[in-house]
Amino acid sequence: MKYGEQIIKEFDVEKDLEIWPNQHKKNYVIKLILPEFCCLCPRSGYPDFATIYIDYIPNELVVELKAIKLYINSFMNRNISHENSANEIYDLLDSKLKPKWLKVVADFNPRGNVHTVIEIDSKLVRNETSC
Repeated sequence: MKYGEQIIKEFDVEKDLEIWPNQHKKNYVIKLILPEFCCLCPRSGYPDFATIYIDYIPNELVVELKAIKLYINSFMNRNISHENSANEIYDLLDSKLKPKWLKVVADFNPRGNVHTVIEIDSKLVRNETSC
């Protein structure tokens, strides 16, 4: 196994997802674009490809960039649906970073004449839970 394959296979989100202190008090948006997302269809096992967009306004913490890349790459051998993968990414970042605002968009490449885009925005999620 090559070193990159081993790092991805052994990635443990609890110990390997580095979180750093945010050194700035003002509001600013961090935009991450991860164009090489891949996971496996839970039904067929075929690969699904997507671009993941993560936008957030940090509070006290930010995610280290190599760590988020490795986390995203850790999906490549997992059988997981479009909806579940997008929601897992959102839930993990929301719980670890506790950002002021967070939006995750998973824009999946069309397969079988279906183009899926999953969007989760904390403005909508937090308003929905308070209703």
